[in-house]
Amino acid sequence: MAEYGSEGAIRIADDVVAVIAGLAATKTKGIAGMSGGITEGWAKRVSGKNVTKGVTVEVGQVETAIDLRVIVDYGTKIHELSRDLQVNVKEAVETMTGLSVVEVNVKVEGVYFKEESTEPERSIK
Repeated sequence: MAEYGSEGAIRIADDVVAVIAGLAATKTKGIAGMSGGITEGWAKRVSGKNVTKGVTVEVGQVETAIDLRVIVDYGTKIHELSRDLQVNVKEAVETMTGLSVVEVNVKVEGVYFKEESTEPERSIK
């Protein structure tokens, strides 16, 4: 985003939008985490840059598009969770930046299963 006025220009970096989107995504109920993928892991190792995990953004002058790669909790309704996620991320980014979010694409890359204790409970006698 770039606004020009008598005071100067305002620009919002892609990384800022990615952080806002990532935080909004992880706060959505049913999201177990973000998926970095193989290419993101290599980019982080090679460049040393702190890449925002599971979030890709394209920021224009007044609008942005966001791609999310997520891992969901087992038992959630993925289609409903995805809609909630899109709404939450769109509202957070538009509220904080003033940019118009034209699309929030969600790619579910995994399901998280909570591990249960394998040891039987012991009673104290």
